[in-house]
Amino acid sequence: MNFDQALYYPYRSQRNTVFSKKGMVATSQPLAAQAGLDIMKRGGNAIDAAIATAACLTVVEPTSNGIGSDAFALVWTKDKLHGLNASGRSPGSISAAILREKGYKEMPKYGLIPVTVPGTPGAWAELSSTFGKLKLREVLAPAINYAKEGFPVSPTLHHFWEMAYKEYDATVGQEGVFEEWFKVFAPNGRAPKVGEIWRSPDHAKTLEEIGNTEAESFYRGKLANNIHRFIEENGGYLSKEDLGDFKPDWVKPIGSHYRGYDVWEIPPNGQGIIALMGLNIMKGFEIQQHDLGKVDTYHKQIEAMKLAFSDGLHYVTQENAMSVSTNQLLSEAYADERRQKIGKEAMMPEFGDPVKGGTVYLATADEDGNMVSYIQSNYMGFGSGVVVPGTGISLQNRGHNFSLNEEDANVLMPKKKTYHTIIPGFLTKGQEAVGPFGVMGGFMQPQGHLQVVMNTIDFNLNPQSALDTPRWLWEKGKTVKVDPTFPADVSYALEKKGHQIIRANNHDEFGRGQIIWRDPKTGVLCGGTEPRTDGEVAAW
Repeated sequence: MNFDQALYYPYRSQRNTVFSKKGMVATSQPLAAQAGLDIMKRGGNAIDAAIATAACLTVVEPTSNGIGSDAFALVWTKDKLHGLNASGRSPGSISAAILREKGYKEMPKYGLIPVTVPGTPGAWAELSSTFGKLKLREVLAPAINYAKEGFPVSPTLHHFWEMAYKEYDATVGQEGVFEEWFKVFAPNGRAPKVGEIWRSPDHAKTLEEIGNTEAESFYRGKLANNIHRFIEENGGYLSKEDLGDFKPDWVKPIGSHYRGYDVWEIPPNGQGIIALMGLNIMKGFEIQQHDLGKVDTYHKQIEAMKLAFSDGLHYVTQENAMSVSTNQLLSEAYADERRQKIGKEAMMPEFGDPVKGGTVYLATADEDGNMVSYIQSNYMGFGSGVVVPGTGISLQNRGHNFSLNEEDANVLMPKKKTYHTIIPGFLTKGQEAVGPFGVMGGFMQPQGHLQVVMNTIDFNLNPQSALDTPRWLWEKGKTVKVDPTFPADVSYALEKKGHQIIRANNHDEFGRGQIIWRDPKTGVLCGGTEPRTDGEVAAW
């Protein structure tokens, strides 16, 4: 067999929902899902499994995340939901004024300027020490082994890897701060092919250091010194002091009651609030199970997300720097007001006034009722395109979302958290956990959350079908992209309502999700994984 044929599927296939009792891990890479399950079988819980899976994903899906990522988590344990915000702050020596003086009109996409403090190693250590059963070094062992021994590249992974290689080669070149990226991720002068073995010994050594020091080395030790020295020598802003000041924040999840269920997200600086605002608008409409796939349903969903995004992009930043509160944006009165703006035709979105009135996702669950919704990301694929020499640490470019306009809520300031796209979701009913869910993919994520929640609650679809459903993505103005499986007749009808429909040729932009639901009576777990990626639900 020619491994390139692994990208060619002339026939439609079907993935069944997975059921199990003792444990489950769902994510976008089979090797990572199995690593998490192996940790559970060795005596770890769902939290240990989440960390193991996340660490493994930095190796087996580097196109979406890395050791230099940020992370967020929602953890259900002992009948309570906990939120962890492990997003990093901007360097203390940078500001919008400083960059404008240097001639920048907007935040650059690649290089050292958009690099903020990576929060992922801190997230692993915090989750491990607070809720884990095993030592962090034990939990990171599968990821270390894959980095040392290598693994065969999967089809979707190759697709995004090749895209990233071409992008970096064309836009930033292979010299200077970008040289190490090509050395590590394109060792043969190209992206690895499907089935080709890729390994990263430096990555393995760094993971070992993180495990042995409970991540202290990354923020206040040997690894921190290596990061600081490289960035300082190349004119960047992130310093050893910035790294040393970092600590993940335990936060109170924010939620919205939706047709008998509670939908939970991490509060700002994350964009999960946008999904909740969209659902708040939608719950004022009468939606029946037979409305699945109807033109009017899609129209209302799109319009609701337009309104929610208009507010979110205008107001959301680090929470204590917002001009309006989370409660104001999520109030029933404000949702009612915004809902009134939805008519029969597509509108141009505008933000309201509430005062007046290449990411990875994973879900885990164990037989004791512990469940984790976890997400981490470099942002925009590999992130900044910068890898710290000798470490395998691919640095994120989260700072790209900052504005250089002093009038904007998300303006770049020293030691500030930016508007963040990655969001884990969780569903409860009454006092019982239903389970974790998430959809990766930049600004698709709140839109994916709304679509998955409605598929589950309004249309009573099982986890796999809720993810299989054709998706849409509002981009801007009246422009809406639809994925290749979206019905052509519905696309046409939406155009008649004024939407500017773009039919995509592939699934790249429509997110990649995972779901695990739990039956509170039997403890049986039910999981689905995204057909748009290499995903797997590992279970026992």
